[in-house]
Amino acid sequence: MSTDKLIPEFRFPEFLNEGEWKEKQLGEIAEIKRGAASQHLSYVEDKSKGIRLLRINDFLSDTPVYVKDSDDIKRFRVKTNDLLIAGTGATAGITFIVPEEFNDLAYSYNAPRIRLSNNDNFFIYNYLKSDSILNQQRKLFVGNAQPFLDTDAIRSLKISIPKLLEQQKIASCLFSLDELIAAQSQKLDVLKDHKKGLMQNLFPQAGEKVPKYRFNEFEKDGEWVEKKFQELFDIGNGRDYKHLEKGEIPVYGSGGYMLSVDDYLYDGESVCIGRKGTIDKPMFLSGKFWTVDTLFFTHSFKDCLPKYIFYVFENINWRNHNEAGGVPSLSKTNIYKIEIMVPPTIQEQQKIASCLSSLDALIAAQGEKIEQLQLHKKGLMQGLFPKIND
Repeated sequence: MSTDKLIPEFRFPEFLNEGEWKEKQLGEIAEIKRGAASQHLSYVEDKSKGIRLLRINDFLSDTPVYVKDSDDIKRFRVKTNDLLIAGTGATAGITFIVPEEFNDLAYSYNAPRIRLSNNDNFFIYNYLKSDSILNQQRKLFVGNAQPFLDTDAIRSLKISIPKLLEQQKIASCLFSLDELIAAQSQKLDVLKDHKKGLMQNLFPQAGEKVPKYRFNEFEKDGEWVEKKFQELFDIGNGRDYKHLEKGEIPVYGSGGYMLSVDDYLYDGESVCIGRKGTIDKPMFLSGKFWTVDTLFFTHSFKDCLPKYIFYVFENINWRNHNEAGGVPSLSKTNIYKIEIMVPPTIQEQQKIASCLSSLDALIAAQGEKIEQLQLHKKGLMQGLFPKIND
């Protein structure tokens, strides 16, 4: 690909002789307009008496709010396939395309609307997610704690466009890939839901002494036994690692892997749970590792398998054991007091752990497949859109 011309590295054969793409500013091909400001809105609890206000968060989770409709609000409406760009906050600069179910909703001030004419919406939507645009945005953000992208900055974004037919071809290619990713993501959700339902049935419910589902070979082994965690294992504290040199031993905090050092705190199988911060994401570790002060590790297991305890940890609502009003926290004392039901034999624990481990392997493989598809799309986009020198 020439670095002097606006020609993509990858081009469909029928467009090879179409020449260069044209460089434009986004404001030249689209109407960019901020939505209704908060001070002009009257929020209502009864949705029948208002209109839903579309915010960027609504694309990430369904948390609808409604405002009183008015002639003023009628000026701030979206249509299907309009684009909205996050104007502020952690998502600043991220573009979303309006689905059919959001048609004719009011949109908020912090989600400027991009309405295109004579160009393919889905092509521009993907272009605005490309590295070229993201790099431009980083230079246009104002504010440190709360990044902000004003409408003039959005209008100034440089974008290169081919003729409409080529736009539509690229959009169709990327849309097909998005559909494949969505289908694979749906399969992942099904696997996760299956695991969640299976765990509810493989462990006894409150007040029960046997699970709903039990492997045939253990049907005659009798009731499960109630035990406190303090009867099953000991809990170790994490430590500071800053005195250590770089190495191959992984260091973990409550948020996961951090770095690697040259010494270890524990060697063996362990179930870890956050002491502070992220307290509801248990980890199963094996081999040599180090944990910091925000992460407890377990050791010295008695009459139980570490992998079985890991799945027990996954089945606990740790938020119910939070001991702090600010940053979530757990203590050894309260963890030790938690009572669980344990199968009467190690063999049954092993069977349950093996079953759930097999399902975890399927979930991990499906997650890897989605990640590879996303990487493929990212690489494809780098070739389908010419690089703009900004």
